[in-house]
Amino acid sequence: MEKRMVTITRTVPVPDERLIAACRKAPEAGPRLLFFSGGTALRELSRRLIDYTHNSIHLITPFDSGGSSAELRRAFGMLSVGDLRNRIMALADRGVTGNEDVYRLFGFRFPEQADNGELLSELERMIEGKNELVARVIDPMRKIIRNHLLYFREAMPADFDLRGASVGNLILVGGYLNNGRHIDPVLYLFSKLVEARGVVRPVVSEDLTLVAELEHGGRVAGQHLLARAARESRSRVTGIYLADNRSLTPVRVEIRNKVRDLILQADLICFPMGSFFSSVVANLLPMGVGKAVAENGCPKVYVPNTGGDPEQAGMNLVERVRCLISYLSRSAGDGLDPDRLLQFVVVDEGSEDGRDRESRERVRALGIEVLGFDLVSEESAPYLDEGRLLEVLLSLA
Repeated sequence: MEKRMVTITRTVPVPDERLIAACRKAPEAGPRLLFFSGGTALRELSRRLIDYTHNSIHLITPFDSGGSSAELRRAFGMLSVGDLRNRIMALADRGVTGNEDVYRLFGFRFPEQADNGELLSELERMIEGKNELVARVIDPMRKIIRNHLLYFREAMPADFDLRGASVGNLILVGGYLNNGRHIDPVLYLFSKLVEARGVVRPVVSEDLTLVAELEHGGRVAGQHLLARAARESRSRVTGIYLADNRSLTPVRVEIRNKVRDLILQADLICFPMGSFFSSVVANLLPMGVGKAVAENGCPKVYVPNTGGDPEQAGMNLVERVRCLISYLSRSAGDGLDPDRLLQFVVVDEGSEDGRDRESRERVRALGIEVLGFDLVSEESAPYLDEGRLLEVLLSLA
């Protein structure tokens, strides 16, 4: 029989206790929740997520420009891998034998105050398998880690600063270099080895700079500077774009077919809490993101921050919703009805957004439903309780 796509409208309880129980019973058959994110805002949610589904999809911003990530990008002219590493390890099944040892190794950073020569000697000990953290990892993972560190060491510039470097990042960079400067194979390999219960990919693989324009004039180049610039200058962020690293001129970059297919496969698309511009909107800049989102008939959900975010200072709920729609429309390449790009905004009833009745009504006037829930628990305040939020997202999928 010929397959046909049919749109079905249905009413569901939120939270749906029966659906949630079914997901907990068989997470391997759970829904494909897709998150556009970056940084650490979704780390705890991802750790809880694997109890409900092993099929989540995480498209991550690869534009981090601070700390050891900046040193790696300078040395090798590549995307940032730190947030990719963080998400893989958050999704790792820590009940699997040996994963705790891998988790500790990947999370280890060389001391900031140490002598760089001493750190180089310690890196050599890791490559030889004599370092305690490496020695505790079981084979074949230990051999793969040692080989990737060796590839990194052989390619490392003589002036590379190891102080503060994440060993997990060095391992991923070694794998990236060993695979012809392709990131997907090494992400796939390590996801399999630690049994990560989800798919983690960069939204694009190019080495680019995130640039923000400020309301009072001027621009800020570098993802790590965006929030600080907005806070210290008290100037609203009016827009962001991707730029060439040297000239800082805007560039046009398109998502790969693999990323497009991941977006089209999703059962729910989430624009989650996190730094509004550098973690969420930055993912929407590459051409093709908005078009793929529009072509997928699944629910699309925006979850605003409840904690302070200097990047969105001065923007009320309706302004942020319009901003998301605007960037999605740009990356679609043509004008689209807002309801094809976003259907739901999920807010905590007690938050500023939850109490802003005027903005909520203006969002509804765009054809987008605002759903209010008690999402902040006593333990999580002032941030969202990941468990409560997951129950809502799973019910909407």
